[in-house]
Amino acid sequence: MRYIHDYDNWWEFSYDTELVIKELGRVRAKQGMVLGRMLSLGFDFQDEAVLSNMSLELVQSSEIEGEKLNFDEVRSSIARRLGIETAGVVPVSRYVDGVVEMLLDATQRYAEPLTHDRLFGWHNVLFPTGMSGLYRIDVGKYRSGEMQVVSGAMGMEKVHYKAPSPDRVPAEMERFISWVNECDDVDAVLKAGIAHLWLVSIHPFDDGNGRITRALTDMLLARSEGSRKRFYSVSAVMKLLQKEYYEVLERTQHGCGDVTEWLLWFLRCLDKALDSTEDTLSGVMRKAEFWERHRAVSFNERQRKLLNMQFDGFFGKLTSSKWAKIAKCSSDTALNDINDLIAKGVLKKNDEGGRSTNYTLVDFLL
Repeated sequence: MRYIHDYDNWWEFSYDTELVIKELGRVRAKQGMVLGRMLSLGFDFQDEAVLSNMSLELVQSSEIEGEKLNFDEVRSSIARRLGIETAGVVPVSRYVDGVVEMLLDATQRYAEPLTHDRLFGWHNVLFPTGMSGLYRIDVGKYRSGEMQVVSGAMGMEKVHYKAPSPDRVPAEMERFISWVNECDDVDAVLKAGIAHLWLVSIHPFDDGNGRITRALTDMLLARSEGSRKRFYSVSAVMKLLQKEYYEVLERTQHGCGDVTEWLLWFLRCLDKALDSTEDTLSGVMRKAEFWERHRAVSFNERQRKLLNMQFDGFFGKLTSSKWAKIAKCSSDTALNDINDLIAKGVLKKNDEGGRSTNYTLVDFLL
């Protein structure tokens, strides 16, 4: 069976310009609208939006590879590294810190050139022990062995794709990196889609190719916007459409270089990611609306902290005892804070009484 890389000059991809450019124009217009709306928020709320999105991006990107990261750990690591103050900070493992470092290097330094060493650094943080599960792999270097994408039980494997032989990888990567850094003939969004297909088709590493490819995709999308602030998650949509992702990828990798179907699918993914901004960032938007509506109201530091926690993933019923514990104050002070917010029309006492007395943000009520 011939794969896409078996053809001469296989990297000179072709596509139906009319179909792709029509879809690109629509998605580019939506991209501009979403960015404009998000950038109209204050800097603090932009930071909140970036924090929520990047946390989702990392968790979903890892899940595509069957690896589950703790969302709270990811969020805490990103917040600390970006200098964003947030409630509910939790201890973070060295591995999560490393994965976060990879994504932040890709998106915060999007304008800097891609290099072999930069990719090796990303690979190192994904496999700090030199192991992938039970197996030792080449880390921080290109693979030295053959690479196949397979599925199915042992003895009944199905080969979906066979990557270029290891002796070809250095030259293939040199060509790819030069194109990423130097080619300005392709729209930056299409460049992100082509780079995704190209890198995952080279499959240059023993493991982690998908996560590194998605980090690079984010880097090039950041270049397309000229912004380090990431307000949407393509990886989250790819996770949602994971079956389609592998099917379209496989058909394209079995083809002779026409990437029309892949680019249309990639643009559809980006379109859905932009549409989902309302859902994934709803807490941020509600927080922005809340503080704008109450900008003339006076709040003390404890009240601001606890109110923000309602938007930052505070779970369970809000009680005076929880307030006292989180705010590190006496029970009387906690009750005074709560009663003050009730008087200002911010909180409402729920129907349960006695030891079950709890409170709800008025703005959360229908």
